[in-house]
Parts: sequence; structure tokens; C-alpha cells
Amino acid sequence: MIAFDTNVLVYATSQAPSEKTRRARELVANGLRSSNTLLLMQTLGEFSSVALRKEGMPVGAVSDLVDAWQRLLPCRAAEPADLLPALNAVRDHRLSFWDALLWATAWRVGVRYLLTEDLQDGRILEGVRFVNPFEPANDTLLSRILPNAQSHPSSTST
Repeated sequence: MIAFDTNVLVYATSQAPSEKTRRARELVANGLRSSNTLLLMQTLGEFSSVALRKEGMPVGAVSDLVDAWQRLLPCRAAEPADLLPALNAVRDHRLSFWDALLWATAWRVGVRYLLTEDLQDGRILEGVRFVNPFEPANDTLLSRILPNAQSHPSSTST
């Protein structure tokens, strides 16, 4: 399973033209066509907060986006059992609490790849690999786990 972190969703909905916006939109589109992609409720909550506070999106637009994503992709929420592994990850791996809770939920629901630019690219924690989808060095992996993912224009990966 593959899950998107908040930054992918924020870039995917950004009005600013950029390579990250193009890439995020492509990845989300491929994820919507895939049967192995899901969203985590924490990601949707963080996206909502960023979209409202930093991006200035109207509440109705944020609500419509979140509703559409939830209709198109399975969504999994944190559960009480995720708290102890999250706290252990804070202690043992020096993750921030919210990143640790995101990881713990992803781990519990069977996510193998968490697409994020916020965590250490390539790190594998209990079977969950953090992948920076904006790093051209990850194009080959992304093409394998999310078919139809295009390479970056500047990438020489095949």
C-alpha cells in the first residue's frame, strides 16, 4: 500500500505553477487509478489546516476536496493502538509526535511506502519506507509502485 503525506496533497491543489505542483498532481492522479493507494485521516486533517490557514482556501472548497478524496480513495484513521508505537518512535527514532503517529497508523494499516518530503528519504521504519516523491532519484521506484508516474524532465533514470 501507498499513502500520501500532507505536502503531496497541498502541492496537488496549489494554484502556483511549479514542478512540485505538476508532480504532485500526477502522483495523485496515478494514485486514484491504482488499487494500492490510500489516505490517512491525519493527512486529510493536516491538509485541511494548511489549506485554510496558509493557502487561504475557502472552507467549502476544502470540504469539497476532502469529500472527493474520501469518495475516491480508502481512508484510514488513527486508532488508540497507534499511540504507543508512535510514542516509541518518538523516543527511539526521534520523529516528531505527529510524524510518529502518521507512521504508526501507516504501519498498522499495511502501508509500505509513505510519499513525503518531510521525513528522511529512503528510511525504512518497521517496513514503511519514506519516499520523497519530488526527488528525481526516486523516479524508478515511483514508476514501479505507482504505474504511469512520469519521470522528472531533468531525470536520467529509466
